[in-house]
Amino acid sequence: MTQTGNLTEGKIFTTLIKFAVPVFFTLFLQALYGGVDLLIVGQFAETADVSGVATGSMLLSTVTNVTTGLSMGITILVGERIGRGDRNGAGRAIGGGIFLFAVFGVVLTLVMLFGAETLASLLHAPEEAFAETVMYIRICGGGSLFIVAYNVLGAIFRGIGDAKTPLVTVLIACVINILGDLLLVEVFQLGAAGAAIATVAAQAVSVIVSLFLIRSKKLPFDFSGKYVRYTKEVVNTEIKLGAPVSLQELLVGISFLVIQTIVNTFGVVDSAGVGVAEKVCVFIMLVPSAYMQSMCAFVAQNRGAGNPRRAKKALGYGVASAFVVGVIMCFVTFLHGDLLSSVFSKDPDVIAASHSYLKAYAIDCLLTPFLFCFTGYFNGCEKTFFVMLQGIIGAFCVRIPVAWMISRMAGATLFQIGLGTPASSLVQIILCVGMFLFLEKRKAGSP
Repeated sequence: MTQTGNLTEGKIFTTLIKFAVPVFFTLFLQALYGGVDLLIVGQFAETADVSGVATGSMLLSTVTNVTTGLSMGITILVGERIGRGDRNGAGRAIGGGIFLFAVFGVVLTLVMLFGAETLASLLHAPEEAFAETVMYIRICGGGSLFIVAYNVLGAIFRGIGDAKTPLVTVLIACVINILGDLLLVEVFQLGAAGAAIATVAAQAVSVIVSLFLIRSKKLPFDFSGKYVRYTKEVVNTEIKLGAPVSLQELLVGISFLVIQTIVNTFGVVDSAGVGVAEKVCVFIMLVPSAYMQSMCAFVAQNRGAGNPRRAKKALGYGVASAFVVGVIMCFVTFLHGDLLSSVFSKDPDVIAASHSYLKAYAIDCLLTPFLFCFTGYFNGCEKTFFVMLQGIIGAFCVRIPVAWMISRMAGATLFQIGLGTPASSLVQIILCVGMFLFLEKRKAGSP
């Protein structure tokens, strides 16, 4: 498989793994890229800065996930058109996507720049860390266009079957972010503000490098500047495909922000502890997350090529291999979550709080291989509305109610509050299996 890979040929598991491995390392570097802020702030700044970065970066993570979800429309449309050999159609899909996200990026920038204090208040940022939270949100908000641009480019690369180029660009961004954090946080003692500046600078460089690399490639689509415009059919299709995924990511993100808000009322230590745990969680969920993105592109290309059977087999391989890793991560997280947390904080109280919360995520490690692979499969099948629906049900009918009810109990622990997440995953898996069986039954009954 070349850099602009054809996912419709070759052995299924081998092709899927070859595509998923670079995606995994890209996500790993993105996690490192996002986690290094908290890591360095945790080692060289105050607990208030840790809380500010924890709350602010959780909001930024939600924004990034929403952007990634919306860009799924580009991945699906480009993948399908390349799968059927429509070079011109793939190029127009990319041009329409660039137009759509340019508008989205401007709106996002304005909201985060001028609404930083309101957002921090809605998140119940602890009083001791309120100023740090506002500053982190505002600075990162100023770089929203780079966040959006990076995700659009990533969607294009995934759609054409290229998982290696994003790996190179995020590696460069990660190195710049680490160096920037060390300079601004450790040397200049800028705390949360320094971490935010380093993040924006790294994103900007990543976008510039991505543009340079994509221009130097022989691409499987036609493209020119005239394609970057509002084309009703293209833009509406991308919104139709991406908006449900984006809305799901937004609402799921909000559910985690609500949990962070609930925990913020417990005090700055628990606030920082959950923030640290969320950073650790990104790493322990890397394998199912990589399969979710890879599965979408794999399924989209094979459906475009008229080979749905190959797509279903890939789903089975993905679930089985991700579950093996999930079992290992479950034991590591449950037994040694304190060691994992100590990477991001030197405060023993924060480490203990984080480990307590992570024990609930250890259970979730056994469930996400099923959930994430099914999610990627359904996205690739254009069942994005169902993906949105099951995500909303899990977030607002299970995760938030469970966390809220437990938080009202006397002596509630972060482990107990965190149980809302595996409970949500279990319900979502049941819904996914039911949908899969329904589609298979309907297909079998078709003439």
